[in-house]
Formats: sequence, structure tokens, C-alpha cells
Amino acid sequence: MEQPTPAHLAATPLIDSDHPEVIAFARQHAQGSDARERAVALNLAVRDLIRYDPYKIDLSPQGMRASTALRQGHGWCVPKAALLAAVCRAAGIPARLGYADVRNHLSTERLRQTMQTDVFIWHGYADLWLDGRWVKATPAFNIELCNKFGLLPLDFDGRSDSIYHPFDQAGNRHMEYVQQRGTFDDMPLAQITSDFQRVYGHWMQSQNQLQAASFEQDVQKET
Repeated sequence: MEQPTPAHLAATPLIDSDHPEVIAFARQHAQGSDARERAVALNLAVRDLIRYDPYKIDLSPQGMRASTALRQGHGWCVPKAALLAAVCRAAGIPARLGYADVRNHLSTERLRQTMQTDVFIWHGYADLWLDGRWVKATPAFNIELCNKFGLLPLDFDGRSDSIYHPFDQAGNRHMEYVQQRGTFDDMPLAQITSDFQRVYGHWMQSQNQLQAASFEQDVQKET
């Protein structure tokens, strides 16, 4: 098993664990008697206090930075995973990022038409070093959104990998993993941007219209 290195505790321009607001968030929410309990608390805080919003995607370095998601109070899976990695590093917990392509059935009609597919490439999660091994944590969907969509909220106990449940509360297929892309010490933003432009050409050209819409209002209409 790959052991953590100093890079897994270091700040980067995108996983900016040295940002004052990131440090303050980590200090406030890293509650617990050991690293596992603190990681569980941090995952819960990022999951539920930073609202999931796939309409507001900004692939610039500033838009993808962990501290930006924290300041805005919303983000999609990639910056939310970066934020979890950042606050864990700020709390002394080694962290890296993992990515996979997923077929995501939690969407809206507007997003499906804009993307022209239900496959989300470069879905992000955090990989945390706890009790001598790497454990996956996925803080993307806040509990309020899960309740609206009838999804089981994705819990994390710091012992088992926390990835999306394949079915929702009603037994309908929710998400399947299509391809694993591996783990990274820092966000591979250049590759993510290049692949998004290649795969989601219509989406990238329609970003202004999508950003002007409200994901929460569309969810309300469809649930």
C-alpha cells in the first residue's frame, strides 16, 4: 500500500490548506478524539454546509480552488472534494484526491439536455489516510438535496470507503462507476479542463445560460 508523503499534507494553489478561511473551518469542525473522528466530522461539514450545485461550474484556477467553494458556500463534486482534502490537510490528516467517471442518475432535465449525456467524467472524491490505510470519502451531495431526491445520504465512518450508493431509497438505480481514473496529490486541472472541453462541448458553450439558472429551483420542480 502506498504510504503518505509530505505532499499529502502540503498546501497547493488548488488544495489551499494554508488559506486562513480553510484553516478556520478546519479548526471549527475537526471535532473528535483522534484523526478518524476528526475526518468524519470534517466530511460531514463539507458535505452539508457547502451546497452541491453542478450549474455553477468555473474551470478557472480561482473557480476550482478549495477556498473558493468554502467562500461561496456551494460547489460541485470536484471543488468539494478539494475542499475536504484541504481541511483535512489543515487538520494534520494526510489527504489526496481521487477521480472516476460515473453514470449519474441524479440530475435535472436542464442539465441532461445541456450535457447531452448522463456520464459525468472526473467525478471527485477525497482519499484520506486513517488508521494506516487510505479511505475514500465523497462529500458531494448535501443532506437537504438527498432528501429532495429521495437518496440515501452518503455517510462516512472513517473505516470503510464512502462512495455513492448504487440505488436510491426507492430501489431505483442512482449511480454506477464506469471508469476509475486513480488518485492524485493535487487536482489535475489542465487534464480535467481539456477533457471537459472535448467531451462536453455543448455544455461548455452553454455555461452562461446554465449558470443563470437555479439548480435548487429545478430540483424543486422535478421532485
